[in-house]
Amino acid sequence: MTDTLRLVPLDDIVVFPNMNLTLAIDVGADDRILLVPRHGTEFASVGTIAEVTDRVTLPGGAAAVSLNATARGLAGAARTDPSGVLRISTEEHVDDEASLEGDRKLEREYRAVVEEILELRGDDGRIAGFVRSISAPGALADTAGYAPELSFEQKVELLETLDVAERLEIAIAFQRERLAELQVRSQIRNDVDSAVQKQQREFVLRQQLDSIRRELGDDEGSVVEEYRAKIGDANMPETVMEQAVRELDRLERVGETSGEASVIRTYLDWLLAVPWGELSNDELDVARARAILDEDHAGLEDAKERITEYLAVRRLRQERGIVDDRRSGAILTLVGPPGTGKTSIGESIARSMGREFVRMSLGGVRDEAEIRGHRRTYIGALPGRLVRALRDAKTMNPVIMLDEVDKVGADWRGDPSAALLEVLDPAQNHAFHDHYLDVEIDLSDVFFIATANVAELIPDPLLDRMEVIRFDGYTVDEKVAIGRDYLWPRQIGRNGLLEEEVAIEPHVLEAIVRDYTREAGVRQLEREIGAVLRKVATSIADGTVTERVDVDIDVVRDALGRQKHFAEAAERTATPGVATGLAVTGTGGDVLFVEATAMAGSGDLVLTGQLGDVMKESARIALSYVQGHEDELGTAPDAFDNRTFHVHVPAGAIPKDGPSAGITMVTALTSLLTGRPVKHTVGMTGEITLRGRVLPIGGLKQKVLAAHAAGLTEVILPERNRADLEDVPKAVRDEMTFHPVMTIREVLELALEPLAADVALPTM
Repeated sequence: MTDTLRLVPLDDIVVFPNMNLTLAIDVGADDRILLVPRHGTEFASVGTIAEVTDRVTLPGGAAAVSLNATARGLAGAARTDPSGVLRISTEEHVDDEASLEGDRKLEREYRAVVEEILELRGDDGRIAGFVRSISAPGALADTAGYAPELSFEQKVELLETLDVAERLEIAIAFQRERLAELQVRSQIRNDVDSAVQKQQREFVLRQQLDSIRRELGDDEGSVVEEYRAKIGDANMPETVMEQAVRELDRLERVGETSGEASVIRTYLDWLLAVPWGELSNDELDVARARAILDEDHAGLEDAKERITEYLAVRRLRQERGIVDDRRSGAILTLVGPPGTGKTSIGESIARSMGREFVRMSLGGVRDEAEIRGHRRTYIGALPGRLVRALRDAKTMNPVIMLDEVDKVGADWRGDPSAALLEVLDPAQNHAFHDHYLDVEIDLSDVFFIATANVAELIPDPLLDRMEVIRFDGYTVDEKVAIGRDYLWPRQIGRNGLLEEEVAIEPHVLEAIVRDYTREAGVRQLEREIGAVLRKVATSIADGTVTERVDVDIDVVRDALGRQKHFAEAAERTATPGVATGLAVTGTGGDVLFVEATAMAGSGDLVLTGQLGDVMKESARIALSYVQGHEDELGTAPDAFDNRTFHVHVPAGAIPKDGPSAGITMVTALTSLLTGRPVKHTVGMTGEITLRGRVLPIGGLKQKVLAAHAAGLTEVILPERNRADLEDVPKAVRDEMTFHPVMTIREVLELALEPLAADVALPTM
């Protein structure tokens, strides 16, 4: 049936059939109207036909009507009548329920979902009775539109769905969404209620338990009281005490059985593990300290003098009551090759000062949290290594050795070397902040000793905070003394021998040093001595030897095999084109043979031997200098025509770099082009400029010791390194001749053999 009805738009309101409502509108004399939902300027395509059941006047004189919605109305064409009222052609829609006859599955499903919703919402039965009273499936589906949780768009979709079966399916979907949301809310509410009830129950039980303990006089049973007593006895600074009390109050509130309680207790345990206020009594007897250092280590005079100076200054300040507001913690950095005693001297320093010793290995550390600790928000968080070192030392003024500080790495987890800046800065480490403990720790009384193999690998800001003491290695005589007084007795005990069962003469130890070791330290020497003593121990154990064994050269050769190191400078430099250079590596000083040769070619320079960029530049400069000074050097007029030069540094598998091989390369090229061999007794080090000036270098002491160990007797060095010769042991200086030079001409005059009359210059 089609009729023309007054159009009444409803903003964001949807009215369904069978609803009764009152609207503050004036509908004139009309008895039937069409209510159409509107959102903004958009109207729904289906409205609701409503009959006017009563007209009333509201307070204030406004008109209102009571309406009874009867059916859906399909909106058609709209027009405005002469009185200005908007009217619309409306087709009344009656639900066709014949398609549901004999199949009430959707209807039953909808009723079941609604009953579950009402049960969760705590319905008193009235709404459930109302729903059960509706028999028409279409009207039953419309009840979904009564829910305030549905959005305006969902209600419009339900109103515009004319097919009853489809409308029921949509209503079921909407109600299932409401049911799922109510179930989640109910579960959360139940969980919260259970947790609250559990906490209340635990609180009551704890109060009762405390009351029972007080009645029995058993106060020690309370974990909180136990922690409170420990905190009171810990001698903590005031700020740390406040932090500990706050955490203890949290523990008391959450209860000892709470999951958070274990985290708090672990934190309190670490806070109590720090030895707040505990200090070792320094032994400030300078003579005693020097005696202990001399007893434990041979050589290392610079380190020993610095330790005794530190103790002397500390003793004077203490005796004279001098207080300095500036922090003055000592931070020594021992730089030198492996095996020179850097780590072991740390223990001797601690013993000489009467302090505890803790070693922290930093080699390969890449996580900043290893220094500063993890934040407590992370699972398995721990304090940093410094806090753990203080815990192990049980004092706040131990000697802490930061071993291998030059091998600290950095990645996405942070830069540990940056964290060490605060630790090793005397102006900052009195307020070191550990992320886990979240309190300030005073490290100003700690004696820090860092070790490194190469100072250049330590970041500059970190190196700026350190006082560097160089361990440049031992002379042959020092190695023999160390072997006799320290290594030999230690290896006798480690190999199950007695001192009266085996003996060795100093000259045999010297043979082991010269023939089987070529190192700055003594680690390899100890291994070789151990190998000899294992051979002796085997002979004694199997009954082959029954008397004391005097280790001689034959016993050494039998245990260690053929000689490993030779004085090969004479053999290598016998041919023109080979020069002996001196270099410094991560394992100490070393001797490098630079070889040069020429061949037919286009004038290129070929470099081999794993050379770094600096040495490649040195080789290029060396060739340019030789080419530019061919008249002065006496090379053949056509020496560079159609020739390619090849410079090689043997042991090509080992990378080599550094600014000290320039004069060696010039000497090798000049030797090749003039036919004058390099003197086999000469080693050299220094860099050059294009103008032939010799530039200074570093690591002179290590290079001289390496030259001495290799059997060289002369060393050519830059004039500006003359003062560094004072660092070389006097015994070595007395056995060698040193030639400080300023120009490459002086180098060539000292290094090259005179040209024999019958020696022809090399030509192509």
